[in-house]
Amino acid sequence: MDNNTILFDPSEVNEKDIKNTLKDATEALAERGYNPISQLAGYIISGDLGYISSYKETRNRISKIDRTVLVETLLKEYLK
Repeated sequence: MDNNTILFDPSEVNEKDIKNTLKDATEALAERGYNPISQLAGYIISGDLGYISSYKETRNRISKIDRTVLVETLLKEYLK
C-alpha cells in the first residue's frame, strides 16, 4: 500500500471540464455547418449566446463557464 498523499487540485478538474466542453462544442457546431472558431470567438467577444447552437446542449454547457475563465484556459493551452 502506498502511503504517499495525493494532492487534489480542483482547478485541474475544472480545466479538463472546460477543455471537454470546448471540444464537444466545436464538434457540435461543425456538425450543424457552422465555423466553430468564428462562432466561439463571436460568443467570447460579445457574450451573446446566440453565436452558440443549442444542438447537443452546447449553448447550455458553454453558458455555465465564465467567459474570463474560458479565455484564460484558451491562453494557457495556446502558450504551452
